Amino acid sequence: MKLRASLSSAFAVLSGSLWLLAQVKDYRPVTEDMLRHPAAGDWLNWRRTDNAWGYSPLDQIKRENVGRLQLAWSWAMEEGAQEATPLVHDGIMYLPNPGGVIQALDAATGDLLWEYRPARTSRGGGELRGVQRNIAIYEDKIFGATGDAHLIALDARTGKLVWDTTVADSKLGYNYTSGPIVVRGKVIAGITGCSRYKEDVCFISGHDAATGKELWRTSTVARPGEPGGDTWGDLPLALRAGSDAWISGSYDPETNLVYWGTAQAKPWARAARGTDGDALYTNSTLALDPDTGKMKWYYQHLPGETQDMDEVFESILIDSGGRKSLFKMGKLGILWQLDRASGKFIHATDLGYQNIVEVGPETGKVTYRPDKIPQLGVEVDMCPSTAGFKDWRAMAFSPQTNALYIPMALTCEKATFSDVEKVVGKGGTGPVKRKDYKHPASEGNLGEYLAMDIRSGKVLWRHRTPSPSNTAALATAGGLAFGGDWDRHLYAYDAASGKILWQTRLVTSAQGFPITYLAKGKQYVAVPAGTGGGSWSTLIPTELAPEIRRPNSGNGLFVFALP
Repeated sequence: MKLRASLSSAFAVLSGSLWLLAQVKDYRPVTEDMLRHPAAGDWLNWRRTDNAWGYSPLDQIKRENVGRLQLAWSWAMEEGAQEATPLVHDGIMYLPNPGGVIQALDAATGDLLWEYRPARTSRGGGELRGVQRNIAIYEDKIFGATGDAHLIALDARTGKLVWDTTVADSKLGYNYTSGPIVVRGKVIAGITGCSRYKEDVCFISGHDAATGKELWRTSTVARPGEPGGDTWGDLPLALRAGSDAWISGSYDPETNLVYWGTAQAKPWARAARGTDGDALYTNSTLALDPDTGKMKWYYQHLPGETQDMDEVFESILIDSGGRKSLFKMGKLGILWQLDRASGKFIHATDLGYQNIVEVGPETGKVTYRPDKIPQLGVEVDMCPSTAGFKDWRAMAFSPQTNALYIPMALTCEKATFSDVEKVVGKGGTGPVKRKDYKHPASEGNLGEYLAMDIRSGKVLWRHRTPSPSNTAALATAGGLAFGGDWDRHLYAYDAASGKILWQTRLVTSAQGFPITYLAKGKQYVAVPAGTGGGSWSTLIPTELAPEIRRPNSGNGLFVFALP
């Protein structure tokens, strides 16, 4: 109550407001080298490191003592779509909230230092809403991406707005749900909101970290007359929708390439959008030069995708089998391995749950099963559902076990796709009449958290839950893997065996990106809880597991430590 009472001293700053209780004292600017090689106790990038492992070298909390974890502190967050990833630098936590709010907290105590709150009325005339999945830090600034398609920079010491750049017109639907990464002084972000028809397409852009000035922009859709443009047939630019870049990228300093995923074409069904070609560069991994934005290579995982089977998700960079590799898994539950220097295909491992395509494990060739290609008005029975087996809940990699830890949802769907109006301002994903059901191999469960050996593709262990897995995975040098589910559980697993070593319940669904860090020499594990977001959580669990009830409010951050 003392903290909130003191907020009456808040003062307006530019287009938002700043609640300044205390400056971050003795702030140490984050250098390029620190981003590339973060201190063991810091969490400076979305997945901690450029390679997106979601792995921490901390081991104070380990197999032998994790059962003693207890709540150290908690923090109520803004209501709205919640999928947050905190950052931690030198014992200070920077926390993105729904609606564009960013806070600085003492990471040992949870005490608020400052809060940036954007003006409730956005520049486009509507309220700022929606997911703010992650933020970035570099030098003395915190960088965010807003729901009305702006990039902003805040002073990391005070939260004061330093610059605000309009990247795209939010009235056309453009927005951000994931934050940027910072590479070589460039703030790089991928735009989304590209489902409606307009005279432009989705893109990834690079900006000067000091000023916000746009330095380059790379389209994620091949335009008419450009290389790959013919893969959309004769569709004009305005009818080439989708290929949103809504998940943050990875970076390899050795290749000097940024790796970014793209989403499916819109509308979802080929028959609705009027294409029968590959529709580049949808459902692809793009390798970009961070200084110029030039596309060095691309790999399209699902050419001509036609059922909302995203491959936009995290790119995990691992050296495996003598190859500098990139691993990715999309909604189909197929693990792709690419050469990250050249983009050449290496291997594909199908978990065996999907029934939509055949994929050659040694060639990567994808062939749609004829009865799984949607025709308008005709029901198609498909696994997975459009929710996907794997989605935004990121995998983690542990070098101790050489395994990926993968949160899953095991659902299928009987879907009937319909047409859209092909005029500017219309379009969208396309109407889908759906009936969801549990995967036949799920043993009546909706969730699964599994460990997969990256060399053999063998599943080492799996843990199934009545509700979907609902957080990203976190792996640590303590021999642990963490994950949570829609039914409020948080689990600490033995990373080698899958044995549950500790568990607890949160106030609502575990949802977002767990992290671990050091503050004042002590290790903490921080886990967001929340509702909303791109989680299908108001649809599938309530439909297929109505006996499971969770509160529909209660966004917060829960931080655990040893006694």
